[in-house]
Amino acid sequence: MAPTAVYDEIADWYEHEFLGGQSTGARTRDGNPLDLDSVLRHLLGEGSGTCLEIGCGTGVHAIQVRELGWTPIGFDLSAGMLRHARSRLPTAQADAEHLPILDDALPAVIAMMVHTDMPAYPQVLHEAARVLRPGGVFVHVGVHPCFCGGFADRSDLDAIVIRPGYLDGHWTKASWTDQGVRAKVGATHYPLPELMHALLDAGLTLERFSESGEPTPAVLAIKARKSAEGGPAGPATGTRAGPGRRPVEHQPVISPPVPRRE
Repeated sequence: MAPTAVYDEIADWYEHEFLGGQSTGARTRDGNPLDLDSVLRHLLGEGSGTCLEIGCGTGVHAIQVRELGWTPIGFDLSAGMLRHARSRLPTAQADAEHLPILDDALPAVIAMMVHTDMPAYPQVLHEAARVLRPGGVFVHVGVHPCFCGGFADRSDLDAIVIRPGYLDGHWTKASWTDQGVRAKVGATHYPLPELMHALLDAGLTLERFSESGEPTPAVLAIKARKSAEGGPAGPATGTRAGPGRRPVEHQPVISPPVPRRE
């Protein structure tokens, strides 16, 4: 039996109401522009070869990835979200903590607005580093840990109120609005140092940073790279390369997903 993901219950709402028919998830429910297209263009940049999106959801970022010259593919745990994504990019249902991809196989991996949906995001980063080829690029784009969370009241964008709670990593459904994703499925908060340390512990080298959203940033984006020398990224486990096996961008290797705790 395929694993059940919490996003299965809200997939149609997410596609038709939350995104509002947009080609990208570029705005929040309150209309605050996030400019995710520009962020991705600036940090991922133009390139070629396969670009894996971890937690691709409904696949709304595939068009931008394709415009930059990459070939997008997407993995997600939610069958409901993938039902909407399949018309936008090749997909597979898979657990981000156990990516069914060969070691050192991909030139680029991205994670777009998903890290708060992943209670074991540090493990996901280890997996991203594992499947990247030496010199490969990883782009993290997520809600800003300093200004978004259950501790942040964003009801007035000109006067955001930060209450106690930022310093503690935690999962919560607390939100200033009942119209957002957090109130429906919850979210995991990672304080900024914890997020940065997770990237470094995965063996990734931080290169560039970006913030978006006005007047107070709602998005923090990070470009990182796997060392050109390669080597192990950490204790992550997954599909390993073997004799005679070619990299995934020429011969994708998809194995049955391992259920992830929701």
